[in-house]
Amino acid sequence: MAVYERSYRPYRGVLTPQWSRFLIPSRYVFRDVFQKKAFVAFLVACYVWPLALAVLIYLPHNVSFLKVVRRTAGQGPLLDFNAAFFLRGFMVPQGFLAFVMAFLIGPALISSDLRNNALPLYFSRPFSRWEYLAGKGFVLTSLLSLITWVPGLLLFLFHGYLAGKGWLAANLRIGAAIFLSSWIYILLLCLLSLAISAYVKWKPLAGLGLFGVFVVGGGVSQVLNFSLRTDWGSLLNLADMIRVVWSRLFGVDAWVAVPLGAAWTSLLAACGICLLLLNRKLRAYDVVK
Repeated sequence: MAVYERSYRPYRGVLTPQWSRFLIPSRYVFRDVFQKKAFVAFLVACYVWPLALAVLIYLPHNVSFLKVVRRTAGQGPLLDFNAAFFLRGFMVPQGFLAFVMAFLIGPALISSDLRNNALPLYFSRPFSRWEYLAGKGFVLTSLLSLITWVPGLLLFLFHGYLAGKGWLAANLRIGAAIFLSSWIYILLLCLLSLAISAYVKWKPLAGLGLFGVFVVGGGVSQVLNFSLRTDWGSLLNLADMIRVVWSRLFGVDAWVAVPLGAAWTSLLAACGICLLLLNRKLRAYDVVK
């Protein structure tokens, strides 16, 4: 057929519903992520510690195990599965693994699209910047959820089932704290990862940027606290601010002497800065000077 005989024909297929269009970028990112055997192995390894905690929770309710322990250790309580146990025994180790996962996945979420000038192709379609951002963020938030609040709530419900309804009703705050603490941390890691990925196109350097936000911020805060003899320098240490919020949610004494309101202000300011940076960077065009 000659070229002049070809005419424009609009797409007549089925359109993706408006509410689920943000999942289109997520589908391809998930495909790339799970094609890496090393990441799949890491994801499986993230469940080793929760499984160990599940065994630890089950053993005090096993009759045979209790008989052996009572003969050797006496009649004292074996382990108190309270708020401190779920905070320091589950949230802190899994929080470290969540940071490692964000370090592995986050740097490539946006940087690859910017490096290949793919944003004009996205935004030339009925696809907004915030839908694009939600699609990229959905990948990281869903994967982080799989290793934080999902196994945490399963452990909480498992112990509640073994201990009886009375324990579950009396400790609902622990379950709520696991859920809220996890999501606060997930949103912070997600926004930091997306913002750094948008401004640093080289993946290894972007990963170091996420690492540096916590390490450099922690180092600067320690210098300020030591030189000025104050605790307010810890506001620059996002890890300490997370610990303060977590401790208050679980009702456990915090090991950082910073008011809860100041900790929330520091975390919200970090998230707000990330959103401003993303809003400035994610555009359908790039001005070259």
